[in-house]
Amino acid sequence: MIEQSDPYQVVNPATEEVIATVDLAGQADADAAIARAKAAFESWRSVSPGDRARLLRRFAAEVDADREHLAALEVANAGHTIGNARWEAGHARDVIEYYAGAPERLFGRQIPVAGGLDVTFHEPLGVVGVIVPWNFPLPIAVWALAPALAAGNTVIVKPAELTPLTALHLGELALRAGLPEGVLQVLPGRGPVVGQRFVTHPDVRKVVFTGSTAVGKSVMAGCAAQVKPVTLELGGKSANIVFADADLDKAAATAPYAVFDNAGQDCCARSRILVEASVFEAFMAKLETAVRAVRVGDPADEKTEMGPLISAAHRQRVASYVDGDTEVAFRGSAPEGLGFWYPPTVLAPIAPDHRAFTEEVFGPVVAVVPFRGESDVVRIANATEYGLSGSIWTRDVGQALRVARAVEAGNLSVNSHSSVRYWTPFGGFKQSGLGRELGPDALHAFTETKNVFIATEE
Repeated sequence: MIEQSDPYQVVNPATEEVIATVDLAGQADADAAIARAKAAFESWRSVSPGDRARLLRRFAAEVDADREHLAALEVANAGHTIGNARWEAGHARDVIEYYAGAPERLFGRQIPVAGGLDVTFHEPLGVVGVIVPWNFPLPIAVWALAPALAAGNTVIVKPAELTPLTALHLGELALRAGLPEGVLQVLPGRGPVVGQRFVTHPDVRKVVFTGSTAVGKSVMAGCAAQVKPVTLELGGKSANIVFADADLDKAAATAPYAVFDNAGQDCCARSRILVEASVFEAFMAKLETAVRAVRVGDPADEKTEMGPLISAAHRQRVASYVDGDTEVAFRGSAPEGLGFWYPPTVLAPIAPDHRAFTEEVFGPVVAVVPFRGESDVVRIANATEYGLSGSIWTRDVGQALRVARAVEAGNLSVNSHSSVRYWTPFGGFKQSGLGRELGPDALHAFTETKNVFIATEE
């Protein structure tokens, strides 16, 4: 167990250069942060709804004013393309601004009862521990901290060791906006140290975890010992379903970006493309053109569409899915030399039990298989332990609705690849997670409902 902080070198995945050294917290640091958050909770929960909303709006304004800096940090630290990084910084601002409207709208209910008045209140939980992954460090941190703060909780964010820089800067912006000390803390540390302390410490009243399903199960099991609530956003193996009547040109042109965005390091990546057999060959020809056109390179270049993988170890893991027995239909290009590059790769034909078709690769690798009819594609799409996202391409509205209702996934899009809007719920079925983030209902995930009866009769 690491009791004291230890230095960690943060690397630019596009150049392999060390860009910062960050002190990772030990258990003693985690305990001290939890104590500060607990001490700050009573005063923060007592801040009037209007004043809490005003502070969150100031926080959103600070993020807005610093968007370019946040984007540049994400390009250097996570290898995100500059276009994506700018969107993420703006998205973080929008999420905070959205939940700035929540403190004054955290409504309870009046329930008719005999002999008195019955009302409900949504009370904050206390200290919330947020464990953030390395693939989308800025947006995912904000998805949890914004509604948690709006509901009156104090928050400690543990960013991933690989990508701590935007979260650390976010903590600075919160203080600059006037949030009191201890209300929002960012604590870089290793998962088995700081993350595990969130799970075991009795003063942490909820854990929000985004990451692998295996670690998510461990977090959930640990929290169960204290009956501690969790929100989990875990893995995915999403299907991109293309019917014969679809706009094949658009479906093929957009398919690469549905899986190769962020170099495939996305739980929502449509890493299985299911194509109706009668148009399979035509679709593959169009897809090859689109894949070979994907611009992979320097993420700071405005024209770049895909950057590097996060680390050498992760690149090796991704490459393990494309072994000597794997049929590669075609590949795009990627730079050589320094940087953790991997080319966009399309696998076909592929057996339905191949690990590249059943497991989450978390890289720019997609498998394409044919199907015959609605029942067949639903069977293939659901033949996975995951259920996070997916797309359905068809001009038949009835078919789209039938398949959307039958596919076991939390976020589906018809004739597009969108998964995330801050004003709609986001989360998965099956082993893709537990609970929902974003949208109006996320606020209640950070509160307990209290019922109060007031007798009015003698």
